Amino acid sequence: MRTIARLLTGTAVSVAAIGVFTAPLAHAGDFETLEVYPSSASPGTTVTVNTTACGKHGRGVGDANSLGAGEFQLNPSTHKEVVVGQFTVPQHTKPGTYGISVACDNGKTARGDLTVKHRPPSGHVPTGVGGSIGPDTAQVTAGAAVLAAAAVGGAWLLRRRASGAQGH
Repeated sequence: MRTIARLLTGTAVSVAAIGVFTAPLAHAGDFETLEVYPSSASPGTTVTVNTTACGKHGRGVGDANSLGAGEFQLNPSTHKEVVVGQFTVPQHTKPGTYGISVACDNGKTARGDLTVKHRPPSGHVPTGVGGSIGPDTAQVTAGAAVLAAAAVGGAWLLRRRASGAQGH
């Protein structure tokens, strides 16, 4: 009798465990697609999202807190049954993939991913010396004059020393 009780208890626990693990899988399909454009962006970029999950003339609230952009509104667009929203990727956002979600007024949700990447620097680098902007004529002339004066002064001192003319 004790063996049958253990067998039934073990079976009941196994069925319950399988139910617990498969329940989230049933809800995973409840999310609709959230289109994210561009799907890969740099900090400072404005990102547009849209979905049909909210229905015709629907509205919703988007959540971009995962990357620090906060919440944003979704409103009907000119396209049939599509809602659209925008947010800007904060400057401090680190590279990586971030989940963006939307909760519609009709109770449906949608999810999508945004990949944040950093763009390489462009233009000249402000180092304070030289640079790739181009030469300044006045600075080049002043530099050449200083070098010429140093060369003339150095030649004069060497010639004076070589002739033995030293002032006492």
